[in-house]
Order: sequence, then C-alpha cells, then structure tokens
Amino acid sequence: MTPNSSTPTHPALKPTQIGPLGLANRLAVAPMTRVSATPDGVPTQQMADYYSAFARGGFGLVITEGTYTDLRYSQGYLNQPGAVTDAHLAGWRDVVDAVRAERGTIIMQLMHAGALSQGNPYSEEPAGPSAVQPRGTMLSEYGGEGSWHTPIEMSQADIDDAVSGFVHAARQAQAAGFAGVEIHGANGYLLDQFLTDYTNQRTDRYGGHVENRARLMCEVTAAVRAAVPAGFVVGVRLSQTKVNDFEYRWPGGARDAETIFRSLGDTGVDYLHVASEGRDWIETARLDNGDTITALARRVTDLPVVANGGMHRPDQAARVLDDGHADVLAVARGALSNPDLPHRFEAGEEPAGFDDAMLHPMATLDNAEAWTAANA
Repeated sequence: MTPNSSTPTHPALKPTQIGPLGLANRLAVAPMTRVSATPDGVPTQQMADYYSAFARGGFGLVITEGTYTDLRYSQGYLNQPGAVTDAHLAGWRDVVDAVRAERGTIIMQLMHAGALSQGNPYSEEPAGPSAVQPRGTMLSEYGGEGSWHTPIEMSQADIDDAVSGFVHAARQAQAAGFAGVEIHGANGYLLDQFLTDYTNQRTDRYGGHVENRARLMCEVTAAVRAAVPAGFVVGVRLSQTKVNDFEYRWPGGARDAETIFRSLGDTGVDYLHVASEGRDWIETARLDNGDTITALARRVTDLPVVANGGMHRPDQAARVLDDGHADVLAVARGALSNPDLPHRFEAGEEPAGFDDAMLHPMATLDNAEAWTAANA
C-alpha cells in the first residue's frame, strides 16, 4: 500500500546516514537473542529466513542478536551464534546473502557475556571484572535456571584476550559481508559489568572512577575501529539497566553519561545505540538534568544516535525524531509482531500488538514459528 499524496511522510521513513553507511529509512531491527543457532554456534537457514524477512518488510537496518567473540569466556547462552570459527563465518555469509537479496543492510552485534553466562560449553566458570555474583536469576527464556554463578576476576591477560576476541570477530563480520558491527556494551554483559560500579570492584586502571570503568569499552571500540576499513561501520550499544537489574541507573546521572559518551566519541566510533529503560521512552529516558539520554549523547558527541523502546508506536517514533532525541529508531518486540513495520508506517496503519507467547517458554525461532502457525 502507498500513502495518499496529501499524507505527510512519517519522519521515520526519511533516509539518513550512519558514518559512511546510507540508510533508506530510520527504522532498525533491534538486536534480540533468539538462541536458535546450532550447538556449536553456526547460523542456520532458519536464521537467514528470519533476518531477511525484516529486510523484505522494509527496515532500513537490521542488527543481529548478540554474537559471541571467542571460544573461552564470551558465550552467554547455549545455541547462541558465534563469530569465531570458519563454520561461523560460512553460516553468517548465508544470512548476509539472504538479507542483501531483499535489498537490506545488516550489522552484526558483538557480545561478550562476562559474568552473565548461563550456557558456555567452552568454560566451566564465567569471568568478569570482579568476583561478584550477579543480581537476580538466570533467564529461563534463554534456557537458564537458578542463581548466576560467581565469576572469576579477569586478569590483564584475560582482558587482553577479550579485546583480541572482539577484533577477530569484527574481521569475521567484515569477511562475511556485513556492513558493520555493533559492540555490545549494554544490558549487564561484560563491557557493562566493567562500567557498573557494583560489579566492578577493581583497584587497577579499570576500576574506581567512571573514566576508568569505561576504559575497557573504549579500548575494545578503538581496537575494532583500527582493525577494520574506514568504510566499515562501528557502533556501540549502551544502557543503564540490565537484563538482571532493571532498576540500575548510572550513579552520577547526566555527569556520568557525558563522561561515558565523550570517551566513546574519542575512539572514532560511528554511532551510539542507547537501549531502553522501558517502553514509555519519553519518561524513562530522562536523566537527572532533564535531558533524554539520547539527546545528551547526540549533543556531546555529534554522532548519530539510535534510540530503543516502544518505537513501533508511530506517535512516539515521530516525537523522538522531530524533537531531536535520536536519529534512528531500533524496534524489538514491535518488529517481531510487525516484520513489515516500515510498510505499515507508510500506509498509515496501526502496528499489530505483541503476544508474549512468541518468546515463552523459550525465545527460539521454533517457538515463534509454532505461535505463528497456531494463530494463523
């Protein structure tokens, strides 16, 4: 369907630029864990079909689920995809080819789970910045059960290995044909664990003040940026909240946010992606100085910023863009229930609602397909 000629174009449908990458519109598929790769982390044809459906539905950008970066400590979940081996690379090439066949653009998210590891066949114990047991319980929709294990404290050699893993995975993504990578520094995973005051009890150069706690995220970003060509996009995703702690906020508020954003901006990163603190984005994204967290990131860095949280709602999407809070909108559950969301925006149609049963009892593609068949 096409809009009436008298109907204004929704701002989310306007083209934009992220670094060297031109996007047909400002709607992106947010990274979502689907735990549907093979046991050894190889992407499947089912995953290629899943990602290409979003490109066919008109999304300007697709960001993959978090993809583990080494064969030691980085894997967080069983059946999570990796970006380490030749088999991983071959599987991801099929995914990229499927998305490109639909004229889509896809970026790989690179993830090290750190202490939040509940399924890692390569290691019997997780590793993190400090030997602090994570809050909350493991995530059942990703196959976990019970309390998190207390991680070992990472040595400098462990940290160096983690940085090298991100670099290798970024080069793998480039070789597979991705347009770029997004470094996962959000949601309580390794880089966020270093940034978070209560999970980082270190007394070396990675601990203490916020500048030190942000150091590893910046080192990873700078190392990845230096290892890939200028035309290959490098982004970073951040959040205050975590999958195991929805209440956490940066203790220094806007002051901490400004320090973190400036430090990342100095690494040569192409964009920042700020994950939601809730679906009522306009309120939950507020900092103590009255700014939204994304507007502050834009002002401090002069970089494109991706906002996430309830962006499938046409009214909220328009407000976020028109009022200068962000440049691109990442959609998660709204994309699952509306893989053709950009076409719906274009036609002026309300998006379909989301049913939690699509992700429960497991957030797998098999479960989603069973739900679709039952509700056809």
